[in-house]
Amino acid sequence: MSGAQEAGAAGAAEVAVGTAGTAASNLVLEQTFTTVSNGWSKVERWKDSNPMFAAEDYPQDGRGDQDGQRLTFFGGVKKPHSSRFLLYYAPKYDTNPVKTPVLLVHGANDNADRAWANPNELGSYGCGAISCPGTGMMQDLVGKGYKVFAINFPHKQGDNYYSAEQIHDAITIIQNVTGESKVDVIGWSKGAFASRMYASSVKKAGGTSYSQDIRKLVLVGNPNKGFDYIFRHGWSHNLSIFPECGGVVNAPSPHTQMVCWGISRNHPELSIYNTASGNFFPGQKQMLGKWVDEYPLPALEQDWYTTYYGGQGFFTNSNGIDAAIQQGSLVEPILNAGIPASIQTYLLSGDKNDIPAIHSEHTGPSDGVVFIASAAAVQGIGNVAGNVTVQHNHLQLGWAAASAKQIDQWLKQN
Repeated sequence: MSGAQEAGAAGAAEVAVGTAGTAASNLVLEQTFTTVSNGWSKVERWKDSNPMFAAEDYPQDGRGDQDGQRLTFFGGVKKPHSSRFLLYYAPKYDTNPVKTPVLLVHGANDNADRAWANPNELGSYGCGAISCPGTGMMQDLVGKGYKVFAINFPHKQGDNYYSAEQIHDAITIIQNVTGESKVDVIGWSKGAFASRMYASSVKKAGGTSYSQDIRKLVLVGNPNKGFDYIFRHGWSHNLSIFPECGGVVNAPSPHTQMVCWGISRNHPELSIYNTASGNFFPGQKQMLGKWVDEYPLPALEQDWYTTYYGGQGFFTNSNGIDAAIQQGSLVEPILNAGIPASIQTYLLSGDKNDIPAIHSEHTGPSDGVVFIASAAAVQGIGNVAGNVTVQHNHLQLGWAAASAKQIDQWLKQN
């Protein structure tokens, strides 16, 4: 029996979305799956035929490949084309009483399952805590009467221009399913960044401007004014990235070269930069912003100066944060574009910089990845309806009880 059959595949015929709007004619339903893990009701794979979508680069060693049941849903394609995405339907998506549906948008190197339905998918430490729960915000919201959906992106570190377009696509589909004109969007980390991009009409040529279809926008752990975490800590991140040092994590290094066990290793494809090898982490680059004037660099960390400013260090070589920003940071364009006042926008940040098993951001008040001053920044937001900091780290913000309670309160406000 094939993986698709095991997942309960149905509706393999392509069906175009039939609503009005420029994006609707681009959307094609490729397949529906009705046997889904982690408590979801069903999953659909969609394709957006807009020619703006191009194939993206994936790390050659497979660390960025789709896995788990998502691989089946993407048709067994480990490196899906950026025109495809998954839409998850929670139980009671068509019967729960709360009027406005909710779209959940996951962050970098994540997926709809681990982010929203099973924080324990990766086991201990995979959720920002030593012990992780088996259910998440999806189940919490469903239990409180919400109609819940979640998007799953094809590239785990992909271009946020594509993610923003697919958020619009998901909203269009949800409008068709529920008959509602507006959706509440909850974005976490990189997913929040892309959600804000869409709401601010920051788009590529051929992309879709904001279509007046968001009622409330909840930005969870979002680097609203950017982050420089990747560059602030010398070689610390590389030990989990460079394979010769034992690294396997699908995250960008600030370096193209590093000495592992006495030998210089060259891995431009694992760096944040756009190099001759490709552009493997565009979404991370788009979120970069410098905080060195507010929070000094940790001068005791190995190669701290050359990592941030560029050059050859004792063990590493870096192009520097300025080079990466020039290659595509979108922080300033998003701030300048602004979020319309018609959208009630909420900011949720964390103040615990104690993420187990990783080098947490410790040079200023943060959630371990994003400074609070960025996650709670209101610049460019037309209607700040709420701004709360909870006592959790970046990886806990999407499932912790305090977050779920706060978000429920916000969604219930008129």
